[in-house]
Amino acid sequence: MYLQRVFAVVLIVFMWSAVAAARDLAVVTSKDSHVQELAMADLVKICKGQNSRWPDGRPVSFIMRDPGDPEMKQALDKIYGMSKDQVTALIAAANHGRANHPAIEIASSDEDLVKRVGAMPGAIGIVDVYSITSSVSVVKLGGKLPLEPGYPLHGN
Repeated sequence: MYLQRVFAVVLIVFMWSAVAAARDLAVVTSKDSHVQELAMADLVKICKGQNSRWPDGRPVSFIMRDPGDPEMKQALDKIYGMSKDQVTALIAAANHGRANHPAIEIASSDEDLVKRVGAMPGAIGIVDVYSITSSVSVVKLGGKLPLEPGYPLHGN
């Protein structure tokens, strides 16, 4: 009887962690942004700090969760193709010499990320679809919106 309960708890924890790892992500930007769609290659450049300006000349700020957060595993795999330590090093290199306007900023939570993107002109971020509020705009990625079939940041 005891082993059955332990097994049930372990099974529930395992299933819950699989669901948490398979979340759908969305690319969001500030309401004042004119960006409505991005190609995956352009998003990768922004996320790696390689693209510092929007086509209209305004600076880009990418806001993300800590690379060590379990919620970021999907983004690390699909966008960066790197480990959390490599992404942390990339962030430090991208921000080197940019104290006044860092290329990549770290948010403490999805709620913090949405607030910061919504309040910062030119900001863009990646957030769980269920954390989106009216303070940000959702950006199409590769012509698709989150939850549409073929969306690149769909949780598996």
